Amino acid sequence: MRKVLLKVSILSMMAAGLVACNTSNPTDRAVGGALIGGAGGALVGGLASGSAGGALAGGAIGAAGGAIVGAATAPRCQEYWYQGRRYQRCN
Repeated sequence: MRKVLLKVSILSMMAAGLVACNTSNPTDRAVGGALIGGAGGALVGGLASGSAGGALAGGAIGAAGGAIVGAATAPRCQEYWYQGRRYQRCN
């Protein structure tokens, strides 16, 4: 079980590095959220149940939740033209 938790913690650190590069693209944010949610869910599920099955279930639930939250929190950008120049405003 300790090997699984070590691997999950290494993956979560790698995922945190990838998420820092997210842009305003909802797809990119969904992928980053799924990585972090899956790693966190697997860690919590593994610690709570003490089995690999609990880690898998927690990872699946965390990945789904992370993808939904990541896509929903992406800033929405508007593109418009003013006097021949293109502008982009993100909320």
